[in-house]
Amino acid sequence: MKSVQKIKLGISIGDLNGVGGEIVLKTFEDSRMLDFCTPIIFASVKTLNFYKKHFKLSLNFQGVESAADAIEGKINVVNIWKESVEINFGKEDPESGKYAFKSLEAATNALVADEIDVLVTAPINKNTIQSEDFKFPGHTDYLAKQLKGDSLMFMISDNLKVGLLTDHVPLKDIANVITPELIEKKIATITQTLKQDFRVSKPKIAVLGINPHSGDNGLIGNEDEEILKPTLQKIRDKGHLVYGPYAADSFFGSKNHANFDAVIASYHDQGLIPFKTLSFGEGVNYTAGLRKIRTSPDHGTAFEIAGKDCANINSFKEAVFKALEIYKTREEYQKITRNPLKKLGKKI
Repeated sequence: MKSVQKIKLGISIGDLNGVGGEIVLKTFEDSRMLDFCTPIIFASVKTLNFYKKHFKLSLNFQGVESAADAIEGKINVVNIWKESVEINFGKEDPESGKYAFKSLEAATNALVADEIDVLVTAPINKNTIQSEDFKFPGHTDYLAKQLKGDSLMFMISDNLKVGLLTDHVPLKDIANVITPELIEKKIATITQTLKQDFRVSKPKIAVLGINPHSGDNGLIGNEDEEILKPTLQKIRDKGHLVYGPYAADSFFGSKNHANFDAVIASYHDQGLIPFKTLSFGEGVNYTAGLRKIRTSPDHGTAFEIAGKDCANINSFKEAVFKALEIYKTREEYQKITRNPLKKLGKKI
C-alpha cells in the first residue's frame, strides 16, 4: 500500500538577528514533528549550524538544492546563500534584513511553484527588510502581490478569531480608508475563509465600530452611522449573519466575542491588543484570502531577548500545526464543493 506523502512545510527564517532561528530549530529539535510534515527551511546550513551551536541543540539538517528535492523524515535546508553571515543578536541591521528577504523570496517562489504546500514565516524586522525589492509594510501585503490575491490579516486561536478591515495603516488615515467596498470585500473574505478553512458552514461575524462607542449616534464621528451601519445592513439583507457595529471598549471584556465565529476590527490595535492579551503565545497570524496557506507566530523579532536562549516556541509551533490543519481542511472542502453529493454520502 502506497504511503501518503507528508505535507511539505516551507519556512522562511526571518531576521537573522532576531528569535527566528531559535524558535524554528527548537520546534524541530523534537523529532516527533517530522511525523506531521516534511520541513523545508530556506536559509543556509552554515547559518543554521551557527544557531545550533549557539543554543546547544541536538538536531541535524539535510542540505538540498531545491524544495523539490526535500527528503521525508529529514529537516531539509535549501541553501539560499552559501557565504558565512555575521549574526549580531538584537541588532537592527540592513544586512540581516537582506538575508531575511532572500529567504522569504525563495520560500514564496517555491510556494507559487507548488514545490511546498504551505508556508510558515519567522518574524522579520519591517524596517531593515525594506529595499528596492521589498517595499511593503509586512508579509501580508508582499504575499498578496506575489500570489495575486486580496489578503487579510486574520489572527486565530482555538477560542478567538479576529480579522482586520485595515492593518498597517496610520491611525489618522483609517476613516478615509474604510469604505463600503472595503467592508464588503473583507467580510466576504472572512466568510469564505471560515467556510473553507475552519468548517463553519454558516459563519456568525461581529464587527467593531470605527469610533469610540461606535460613534454614539454621530456624536463622536459620523463614519459608523454613514458607512459602517448601512453597509452591514446591506450584507445582512443578503442573508449573512453579520452583526454590529459593537463598541470595542467593552466587547471583549464582556466576553461577547464567545458568541461569534469571528470578530472584525476596524484597525490594527483595536483587534490585536485584545487578541494578544487573550491568546499571546498560543495565537497565530494567518493570511486569509489567498490561494495558498501562510501562517506565522503572533510576535515579532523580539530583539530584546534574541540570542539569550529564552524565546517561547509555542506560537511558532502552533503556526506549524495550524498551517497543516488548514491545508487538510481546505483540501476536504474543495473535494466536497467539486463533488457535493459526497457530502450526502451518496454514490455517483
